[in-house]
Amino acid sequence: MKELFHKYKEVISYLVFGVATTIVNIVIFFVCKDVLGIDYKISNAIGWFLSVLFAFFTNKYFVFASNHEDMGSFIREMLLFYWYRVLSFVVDMALMVLMIEVMHISDFWAKMVTQVAVVVLNYFFSKFFIFKKKAS
Repeated sequence: MKELFHKYKEVISYLVFGVATTIVNIVIFFVCKDVLGIDYKISNAIGWFLSVLFAFFTNKYFVFASNHEDMGSFIREMLLFYWYRVLSFVVDMALMVLMIEVMHISDFWAKMVTQVAVVVLNYFFSKFFIFKKKAS
């Protein structure tokens, strides 16, 4: 069992922090939309921005254990992280609009479906483009 955990530690950590990030995103989305009365598109953008900030630090330090030698490499990682998250945000927003405005799916289910797609896409981006291990 311990061997399995170590073998899949990165994926397990990503899923745990991915769920936490998704919860941050969803809570902020619904608080902005339902409590503050903000349009769902703006609420989605606010939830995205704050959850990406949370995700950057958890992914960097706890999932991919990425260390930076200097402030420049830290900023580079953060800019790459946000760049790729912008790409997944475009997918997120397009799916939300498609499901809510075209398919007439409730915002709750639209948000749940988009988050699954976004988590998978973000893992791929983080693993292969942002926090990739340097060759020894």
